[in-house]
Amino acid sequence: MSGEPDNRVAFAESAFVAAQRAAGFIGARHRGDHDGAAALLAEFPDEATRTSGFCLLAELALALVRAQTGQRMEDLVQELSLHLAAAAADPPPAPPPSRPPAD
Repeated sequence: MSGEPDNRVAFAESAFVAAQRAAGFIGARHRGDHDGAAALLAEFPDEATRTSGFCLLAELALALVRAQTGQRMEDLVQELSLHLAAAAADPPPAPPPSRPPAD
């Protein structure tokens, strides 16, 4: 048999590592640790891995909300879309620029 099952396991593991890194990024931003958040973003090996990590994190977060509220996924996604539209109309302030390391 080919290495296909091993590839699926490796992909799943890398997706979960990427989702953990994405969660760490969000946690760092909420703590106000913008340098830490930037460092976590820089650890993603490529854009595809970053995207898959944030997608998996979003799906897991929505599944948690669905489990807690009993809402249908379609309703949650619609509510999220409305919040995104409102945020786009009134975006939060940008984080301060990173400071260069002290000598």
